[in-house]
Amino acid sequence: MSDGQGPIRVMVVDDHPMWRDAVARDLAESGFDVVATAGDGEQAVRRAQAAAPDVLVLDLNLPAKPGVQVCKELVGVNPALRVLVLSASGEHADVLEAVKSGATGYLLKSASTDELIDAVRRTAVGDPVFTPGLAGLVLGEYRRLASDPGPATGGDEPKAPQLTDRETEVLRLVAKGLSYKQIAERLVISHRTVQNHVQNTLGKLQLHNRVELVRYAIERGLDDA
Repeated sequence: MSDGQGPIRVMVVDDHPMWRDAVARDLAESGFDVVATAGDGEQAVRRAQAAAPDVLVLDLNLPAKPGVQVCKELVGVNPALRVLVLSASGEHADVLEAVKSGATGYLLKSASTDELIDAVRRTAVGDPVFTPGLAGLVLGEYRRLASDPGPATGGDEPKAPQLTDRETEVLRLVAKGLSYKQIAERLVISHRTVQNHVQNTLGKLQLHNRVELVRYAIERGLDDA
């Protein structure tokens, strides 16, 4: 990860050359380091592993290998990778499948260039970014999953890890959909401190990304607290 040292490294994956080139150009002109592009799923996996981007801007409808499979494979190898899906489809099933495969955010191709640039910046720091209306859908789905009884564990479920009061407070605000910047302002702490609390919490709970963290919080009713 660039972690504030130098520009954010971005890779653009789309099977339409003109669209792919336009997105890459817009991002490069806005100060991002576009380290690679790809036009199909197999190429995307290969090039992403070689180029090591911070953020992958990914279309779902790809030849050779679908976008959700690309996302699953790359995030599986590198959980720190942020994936922003940029798709023409606003179908609920596509959105949920993308999030479950590890995508951090989901933006429709009808978004403006400014919205895309803002989304890539926010994705890079781990904020879940969704086209308006889609975030509620994702949270609603996690609420539904949380209300379903899981398989019986036979009493072998490990003891819940202990979070500090501040970690719990940050987790509650994450579950409510606040960005790191908003949480920092609300708690009067730095953006970096919020990130540290989230990373510590992810480590303690053995979760991989902020979307999983939101689900964990909702399962425990923290978003209503």
